[in-house]
Amino acid sequence: MTNLISRLFGKFANYKFAKWFQNIINRTYVSIFKIDLSEFAPVYSYASLNELFTRALIKPRSFNTESNVMIAPTDSMIMAFGSVDRDLALQIKGMEYSVSELLGGDKLNSSYSYINFYLSPRDYHRYHAPCDMEIFEVRYFGGELLAVNRASLLRNKNVFIRNERVVVCARDKNGANLYFVAVGALNVGKMLLHFESRIQTNVYPNQKCKFSYAENIRIKKGEELGMFMMGSTIVLFAKDISLDLTYEQKVYYGDSIATF
Repeated sequence: MTNLISRLFGKFANYKFAKWFQNIINRTYVSIFKIDLSEFAPVYSYASLNELFTRALIKPRSFNTESNVMIAPTDSMIMAFGSVDRDLALQIKGMEYSVSELLGGDKLNSSYSYINFYLSPRDYHRYHAPCDMEIFEVRYFGGELLAVNRASLLRNKNVFIRNERVVVCARDKNGANLYFVAVGALNVGKMLLHFESRIQTNVYPNQKCKFSYAENIRIKKGEELGMFMMGSTIVLFAKDISLDLTYEQKVYYGDSIATF
């Protein structure tokens, strides 16, 4: 049912109403969620609600370009972070899940850290590379579209595993595997990756597929990877990093969050 609701909401969000009426919809959404558009185009310039969801920054943000510094890939709230322990990580305090099941088989040890970035409906919905990445594979897992807010994470077990997700498998500057997981959620019409158009999300709930690359796809730190068609979650797994975060911290794309 959540998948159907999300598809219907996606159709509504993509529909371009008459300009005067669309402006009312956009202004209402901005008002309800208290969205700051100071870095974006004005509210009347978006021809659909989805264009407002997926708004682009008017000018690039600055960030630390040193190769040993990892940056936040999104505007979001840190819902959980820590070290992988016996193949387990937290979706939120007190709620564990299997990392290997989330990733599709890869087991990580305690040298890996994880970070959960929750994007609310008010946030900038595009996601960027947290560091230089050499992408060698992308995995797609169809699934449910449960909400990923605090209440849902506290109430529902294995939300990230049950939900639709896209796992980007890459190597970092040290050659270690790095995993960038985009998790679907209620009202997320689509998840897009700019470099892989073959993945079509929220179409077949139980579909599984993967795409491997003979030549790694090189993405520079800060480069845009893709976008959500509504708020959701990114889970990042990286090896041998030192985190500089606090629980429920608000971060913005480009903020320094860790060092290799």
